[in-house]
Amino acid sequence: MTTRRRVGIAGAIVGAASAGVAAAALAKRYAVGRIRLGPDPEANEPLGELRGRPTPVTTSDGLELYAEVDGPEDAPLTVVFCHGYTLNLDSWHYQRRDLKETDRLVLWDQRCHGRSPRCAKEHCTVDRLGEDLYDVLQQLAPGPVVLVGHSMGGMTIMALADRHPELFGERIRGVALVSTSAGKLAEVTLGLPALLAKMVHRTVRPTVAVLGRGSALVERGRQVGTDVAFLSLRHLGFGDPRNVSPTLVDFVEVMIRSTPMDVIADFYPLLMSHDKLAALDVLDGVPTTILVGEKDWLTPPDHSKAMAEAVAGSTLVTVPGSSHLVQLEHPGIVNEALRELIRRAARQGAA
Repeated sequence: MTTRRRVGIAGAIVGAASAGVAAAALAKRYAVGRIRLGPDPEANEPLGELRGRPTPVTTSDGLELYAEVDGPEDAPLTVVFCHGYTLNLDSWHYQRRDLKETDRLVLWDQRCHGRSPRCAKEHCTVDRLGEDLYDVLQQLAPGPVVLVGHSMGGMTIMALADRHPELFGERIRGVALVSTSAGKLAEVTLGLPALLAKMVHRTVRPTVAVLGRGSALVERGRQVGTDVAFLSLRHLGFGDPRNVSPTLVDFVEVMIRSTPMDVIADFYPLLMSHDKLAALDVLDGVPTTILVGEKDWLTPPDHSKAMAEAVAGSTLVTVPGSSHLVQLEHPGIVNEALRELIRRAARQGAA
């Protein structure tokens, strides 16, 4: 075969491959374009724009965490919201919107997330998050409290229960654990066959670590929103991707993209090794509501059922058709469950 012929064949192969990639990219862009042109019930919702009174919290190790206080100061209870991994306090948008007229709210960005400052890797632990929550309570919620935690935020509450059990009962009068787990996340199947799930877990941890070490390079690519990120989050974060608002997907995607890659890498292994099942005993006798999406593949319903069985008198709410971001996907159901929890907590205080 002549050199000229080899070059021609190679050119044809490269051209065909390029055409295939271009066609896939065009199809992807077309799909996203169609989604964005469809119905969008949240198009005019001021997602991430609601603000309270900024009130910083100084932690026992010297960080100044970003926090906001909202709602009436004379409310009988303070509701403290703890957000999840790679999110920030704005992930409680609908809860703030619907509860701030009647309840005093405290929302805060966990360390290394949102507007709160970074810290050394050795301080990125679930137990340290529990101590941060203790500092938030001491400085911003001196009276009776209801704690609400989503995903990593639920683990933060469990860490507080493990380290400061004396707070639960008289001071902390209610707890809501939303889309979270007491442990064994490394065994979650992610909706995959067991063997494949094990392979994924073995691959993800070193991959995340490598991305964390090369975060400067990775960040340059992450800062531009992509069709892949939009489609992935739409299918993985929500239980009904066909009906979820494109504006809502974009809102969450920006929060995740705003979390630095090395922060994601620092916290990931700690969440996988989290084990606070024994700490749930502290919640016995404290009004406790456990909420989970029926289709949550990150913190599956079985984990919520196990927590409900471990907490005497707890209420388990399984939200049909919802996934991990249940407080954003079905805020009406979540908010009604929170209102009922707040009523129970108030009755307990009056008893």
